[in-house]
Amino acid sequence: MHQESEIQHSNIILVGMMGTGKTTVGTLLAEQLSYPLIDMDTIIAERQGMSVQEIFRTQGEAYFRDLESQVLEEMLQSTGQVISTGGGCVLRELNRAIMLDKGLVVALTADVDHIVGRVAGDTNRPLLAGDTRERVQTIMEERKDAYHFAHVTVDTSLLTPDEVVTHILTRYRVQAS
Repeated sequence: MHQESEIQHSNIILVGMMGTGKTTVGTLLAEQLSYPLIDMDTIIAERQGMSVQEIFRTQGEAYFRDLESQVLEEMLQSTGQVISTGGGCVLRELNRAIMLDKGLVVALTADVDHIVGRVAGDTNRPLLAGDTRERVQTIMEERKDAYHFAHVTVDTSLLTPDEVVTHILTRYRVQAS
């Protein structure tokens, strides 16, 4: 576990699988705190002039992960933000280290059924090509330990986005005081 004094409270960094609610919860957190919301996938897509799906298809996952690391490091030079990372951002040790150093890292989780229900039919998720349930289960298995580094973990399966935000803000404010 991380020492409370080690956590810099200027940013809230959301990590987790696709479909766990990072964008929805991030939007609400940003509104509550009057912080800007930084959606890393959106920034990468805008800078590249193509969707994340197109980047994966034309440049490959490794190229995308390099962009992701660059954008993360750049975004974390600022403070007072809510950052919604892509689901795979945690796969690199360097990314995990900088997140832990620059903010309160919150891992959002959910069970397979809830994730599938949230992402079914979304054609903008490059890692879900094929059978959605099978792909979600495979990715969850591959990343089962990838989010354990976070300061806080919240299972969003049975919570409303507002309940998730309340939980995160309670932890954020307690540790910031």
